[in-house]
Parts: sequence; C-alpha cells; structure tokens
Amino acid sequence: MDLQVLVQAFDKLESITSRTQMTLILVDLFRKTPASIIDKVVYLIQGKLWPDWKGLPELGVGEKFLVKAIAKATRVKESEVERLYKKFGDLGRAAEFLKQREAGGAGLMKFMAPTEALKKRLSVEGVYETLVKVALATGEGSRDIKIGLIAGLLAEATPLEARYLMRFIEGRLRLGIGDATIMDALAITFAGSQSYRPLIERAYNIRADLANIAKVVAERGIKAIEGIKPEVGIPIRPMLAERLSDPSEILSKVGGKALIEYKYDGERAQIHKRGDEVWIFSRRLENITHQYPDVAEMTRQYLTSSETIVEGEVVAIDPDTGEMKPFQELMHRKRKHDIHEALKEYPVAVFLFDVLYNEGEDLTFKPIAERREVLYKIVRESERFRIAEHMITDSPEELEKFFLRAIEDGAEGVMVKALHKQAIYQAGARGWLWIKYKRDYKSEMTDTVDLVVIGAFAGRGKRAGKYGALLVAAYDPSTDMFRSVCKVGSGFTDEDLEKLNDIISPYIIQYKHPRVDSLMKPDVWVSPALVAEIIGAELTLSPIHTCCRDLVKKGAGISIRFPRFIRWRDDKGPEDATTVDELLEMYKRQLRRVEEARPSAI
Repeated sequence: MDLQVLVQAFDKLESITSRTQMTLILVDLFRKTPASIIDKVVYLIQGKLWPDWKGLPELGVGEKFLVKAIAKATRVKESEVERLYKKFGDLGRAAEFLKQREAGGAGLMKFMAPTEALKKRLSVEGVYETLVKVALATGEGSRDIKIGLIAGLLAEATPLEARYLMRFIEGRLRLGIGDATIMDALAITFAGSQSYRPLIERAYNIRADLANIAKVVAERGIKAIEGIKPEVGIPIRPMLAERLSDPSEILSKVGGKALIEYKYDGERAQIHKRGDEVWIFSRRLENITHQYPDVAEMTRQYLTSSETIVEGEVVAIDPDTGEMKPFQELMHRKRKHDIHEALKEYPVAVFLFDVLYNEGEDLTFKPIAERREVLYKIVRESERFRIAEHMITDSPEELEKFFLRAIEDGAEGVMVKALHKQAIYQAGARGWLWIKYKRDYKSEMTDTVDLVVIGAFAGRGKRAGKYGALLVAAYDPSTDMFRSVCKVGSGFTDEDLEKLNDIISPYIIQYKHPRVDSLMKPDVWVSPALVAEIIGAELTLSPIHTCCRDLVKKGAGISIRFPRFIRWRDDKGPEDATTVDELLEMYKRQLRRVEEARPSAI
C-alpha cells in the first residue's frame, strides 16, 4: 500500500473538525487498506509503532537529529532547515517546503533526468519497518544510524509524505483522532454499521491493543471478536468508579448491601502471571514491571495460580513501622536510576482487590462475589502482599465508621462496590457499580478533580516570558470531547512555573483540537494529553465555559471558583480525567448542602 494513500487521508483529517467527517475519511482509508497491514495503519493513526504497554523504545529522535536528517535528505545546510523551522514552527512543514523546492528544481531538469518520474514510491509497510529500525537502534553509532534511516525515507518522500513523516517521528502528528473515532470507523467498514462499535470496544477493553483488534476483524470478520478472552501479558483496560460523599446515597446507588474496601493512596497495578513470568501494568496500561522487581518476586511467591490476572494497589510503606506513606513517596521510584537502591529506600506493599482471569477462565463477566472467592483461593497472604482491607455492610453508619478507620490508617478513603449479580467487571468503563468515598469529599470544594490541559496563557509581571496559567477541561465520554472548566493561574510553585514551558511545549498546536469544546481562547492551544489535579473554593456557573453547558441553566456551564493547581497526574491519561457527569453530580450535591444549611422560614 502506497504511503501516499495514508498521508492524503492525514491531510484531509487535519483540515476538518467534524467527528462524523473524520469517521468517514477513516472508513474510506480502511477500505483501501489490505487486511494484512491494517494494524500498522491503525498504529500510525494513533501516532505510535506499538502499544505503550509493550514497553518497547519510542523513536527517540531529538529535534537536532531531525534537522540533520532533513538537511542530509534535501542537500541543504542545517542552518537553512533551522531558519525554516523558526518560520513555520513545524519541522514537518519545513521538510515539506524543502521537498517542494527540490521537486520544482527537478521539474526544470526533467529532460536531463528522465528516471526521476520512475522513482520508487514509499510503501506503508516499508516505512513502518524502517521506523521500527530507528526506534530499536541502540549503542555506539546508533545516532548516525537513526539519522541515516530517516534521511533515506525523506529522500524518497513526496513533499506531503515528508510533512507527516517528520510529525510522526517528532511525536506531533496532530490529527485529533481518538480511539472512539477509530472504533466507529472499524464498525462501519467491517460490520456495515456503527451499531457494532460496542462489540469492538468490548474486545479492545479486554485486550488493550486496538490495532490488533482491527486486524482480527479485518482478516476474520466481526464474529471473531465476540468471544474474545483476556490474554496474560496483554493488559485489560481498568474499570473506573463514580464518586459520592453521602454514605446513605452511596449504599442506595449500589443496591443496599456492598463490599467496602480501603482506597489506598498508591499506584494501581494490574499484575499478570504465567508460570514464573510476571508483567505489571499501570492504570494507563504502561509496563512498569521494571520499577517493581520486588512486587514481581512477591507475585511469584504468594500468588499460587499458574496463570492469572489480578488487580491491586502498590503502596509505599515505612519499613520500620509498616505504616503507609503517601503517593508522592512512591513516585521517587520513577526518578531513581538505581532500582536496587530504590527498593531499599522506598519499600512497598501490595493490596489486591480483584481477579479478572484465572487458569483459562474469563472472570470479567462474573459478579464480584464470585471473583472474590477465586481471589481468596489463589492468594497466600503475607505482611506485604495481601488482600485489601475490607468489610461487607448495608449500614450507612458502619460505612462511615469504616471510612474513618481507613483515613486513620493512612488510606485516601474507601471504595464501595455493588454485590448484586449484575456487578460484573466493566473493563474500560465508569459506572455506579463502584463508588469512591474519599476524605476530601467532606466539605464543599476540598474535593480535588483531575482536569485535562487544553490551552495556556502567557504570563505577566514576574511570569513574563513564561506561561502563567492553564485552560483545563473535563472529559465527556458520551461524545469523546474535552469541555472547558476553568483557567488556572494559582497554586504553582516557582519550580512548577520554570518547568511549565518544557512540559506543555511538545503538545502545543496551532488550532483548537477537534476534541476540544471551548469558548475561551487561550494564547496557545494544547493537544489534550496532560492531566492536572485541581482544587478550588466551590463549583459555580459560568457563561464562558462549556462543561455541562445548558444542563443547569441555559447559556451557562459549570466552572470552578478560585481554582488552584495541586500537582501533575502522570499516572492518568486524558480519558481518565474527571468527567462532565461527575462535575454535574458534585454541583448538585453542593446545591443540596447549601439548601440544607439555610435557616427555615418562620
């Protein structure tokens, strides 16, 4: 398949903002794509070479290397490439311009160079294989190998191909395509209707590799994924929880009787085991096994099943007292180069709360009571590897007591889980089967929220020359959009502000992202990728923000009064952010508290 077919689709996608039109362009592309390479096409649309959970290297090519590769391929000086880069603000556009100029010159010489028109076209397969070589090149001389491979591609590329090759390698493809849109297009292409999207989504939730799911559907038909099971070594997209702050309301939502567990302040981990092989995946499905060799060893020692997938929380502990330490302590492991030193300085405990697959059986369709029975059988508990602290109750008073005990023991709060027969594991979904009841929820806006950065504002005064505030949004899963909530300019330390430019620069785009809904216009738009934890005085109505617009009052959305930055949530992806429905529920609860606090009329 010619690369030109793919980049022409990319060019169309870049020029539109309608999700419906984007879906139709993908449908047309998928119909032109041979089934044998549709997985590669999906990866390229996603801006990657393989799923993040594989833990394989990224392309790892810096801006300076790309300047050298462009200069080498187009036979110009590096200073000329840098000049064009400054002019366009985009290495892809710079490469495209130079290739166009080169083609113009070749046109004048066409009678002297008749073989130019016969130049071999780049193929998707060939380009993908070359990019894999770039990513995997390591050791002495790898820099020159990477530059040579990229320059070789650019030398053969058309101007349009050069633009998107550069953007892909740089990690700035800028297509605005989410997984939901890809799934819609796959359903239409291979099943004839968008109504088959839930079937594709279910398969993707069970095996988090959308490109692989696309290949199965393309080669074997939509029926092939109906009975798809979890596979050890391929992560399952995690089930998510709603949030409430009233024990009676929480128990009512889950059907009266519930399993109550400590909600630990650690890193959620999905642990896979086959024989002595162990894989550990984060909430974002990244392979973090290398960060937790001690957890892998405990898994081998205390998980008795030969093939299983369990979920739990990895928590930093004080080795002297056994007390739990906050999440920030655990993050030191990510920054430590010497993992063996980190094991000594930041020991951990594992608290398991679910089992999703065991000895060939898919347990995600089983109610939680049955899953727990399996979990009890396969875990040989120890002091640092055990089942999460829990109880079963139908009493709001007992729930509150257990909640306070969890706080006293160093947990964030509790998770309340429905026990009825419909309480299956909803992979990749958020629902009222699981509800978070956290310490922060005890007063108005001491409850933090996790919001996605969609824009940035230039700083003033002491912040001049830097970005001084962020525009943040909540996620709307029903439409796969990010809807603006507020502008955040306080809470940043001097160190946060110094790093802000570097943090957001890779995600800056020249236009509002197609998945962003915002009336407020920042100084720069940012592709939705970064998640920040935010707190404020209260939730309020705003005529300029689009989160829950028109749902409470015509012409108004929900915003946060006096918002303040707390920290970056590197452990969360944009789709894991606080949803618009959660903010609406929080606003309604806030209104009820205000009404209850008012004196009765005499």
